[in-house]
Amino acid sequence: MAKIHFIGIGGISMSGLAEILIDRGNTVTGSDSTPSDITKHLQELGAKISFPQAAENVEPDTDEFIYTAAIHPDNPEFMAAKATGKPMLSRAELLGQIMESYKDSVCVAGTHGKTSTTCMVSEILLAANEDPTISVGGIMPSIKSNIRVGKSAKFVAEACEYTNSFHHFYPRYNIILNVEEDHMDFFKDLQDVRNSFRRFAENTSDDGVLVIGAEIPDVNELTEGLKCKVITFGLNEGDIYATNIKYNENGLPSFTPVFKGEKLPTVVLHVPGEHNIKNALAAIACTKEMGASDDAVTRGLSNFGGAKRRFEYKGIHESGAVVIDDYAHHPTEIRSSLTAAANYPHKRLIVVFQPHTYTRTKAFLDDFGKALSATDLTILAPIYPAREEDIYGVHSEDVTEKINESGGNSISLPDFKSVEDYLKKNLKKGDLLITMGAGNVVDIGEHILED
Repeated sequence: MAKIHFIGIGGISMSGLAEILIDRGNTVTGSDSTPSDITKHLQELGAKISFPQAAENVEPDTDEFIYTAAIHPDNPEFMAAKATGKPMLSRAELLGQIMESYKDSVCVAGTHGKTSTTCMVSEILLAANEDPTISVGGIMPSIKSNIRVGKSAKFVAEACEYTNSFHHFYPRYNIILNVEEDHMDFFKDLQDVRNSFRRFAENTSDDGVLVIGAEIPDVNELTEGLKCKVITFGLNEGDIYATNIKYNENGLPSFTPVFKGEKLPTVVLHVPGEHNIKNALAAIACTKEMGASDDAVTRGLSNFGGAKRRFEYKGIHESGAVVIDDYAHHPTEIRSSLTAAANYPHKRLIVVFQPHTYTRTKAFLDDFGKALSATDLTILAPIYPAREEDIYGVHSEDVTEKINESGGNSISLPDFKSVEDYLKKNLKKGDLLITMGAGNVVDIGEHILED
């Protein structure tokens, strides 16, 4: 067994990989900026974790170092690790290595919907008693974690395209949900994104299966010449599609899948939105190819009540307003969430939107304006910078301007306290409030529910 050190061990993906290696008997150490529930859990499993990151955290008897993409090359701990001459792997490289030890590996990729679909595939395999190992980019409620260490040959992983990290994965079963412009701080343009996904599609095992969205423009460019089996899915087209779509009084859908011309049993979802019907179709196609029964499919999908921060019900404010939180941070995701909200009982739809990164805000400024013009009111919080500095000449006020130009109703407020104060004064019964974005905007809804 090896001694492995994780630089940035508290990240949602890094922590999951650390847990897998602990389960395999390795000695795991790590560091992060501050303690968290995730680092506390790893410490309970036996990991030695230091705070904050520093050169002295690098121990000479370490066999291998793992680092997250968020770590800059001038990070003192990273530099100290590199100076040892020991092997250094990125998070994606390690995940790819771990995946190779599983015969039936599944990767879920796409610009949107990865976390929910990874959970759907996992729930079906759990319902089939397949005991899968699971690595997901969010908290999966049924396992209360982002990681599950199973004992079978099945491994389900969320695969992110950012920095081409998913090129390190060689799955037997591969899902590509959609391909759109995103992460424009890394990719040059849409064609660059498509080229990246094509390369990833080529990584599918020759004896494996690629499940891909039929609605992706020029989808044949991504599949032509592949040796693996290719299965397409779509709401109304593809090898698997949905019929008899219905919504209940809470906006939750049911539908009858048709797979290769055969009607399957009706599926009842406990997550809203047309986009989740598509996600479910992809999960059904993949797991049916893996041998899952119809019963496992229907039970697994019924068991999935949504990943954390994916149209997640948070509570009812004292005003009577319903509070939902959603991770949507791309115009396509916003439109999908607002379509789902349209089927949810309400009189007035209010969105608090926190744009995620300056580069994304600048690249999609017009699209954000159009997408968010569909609300009764959109309140803009300041941009969540993540890894970026404020050097791009774009701010939340610009999004507000675009929304209002598109016929919507929007205001910008300078900080979270101002947003919370405004909501406390103006929310009323019948309102549906959605806090939206990939940053810490969730805190706003939680704060007003606590007061």
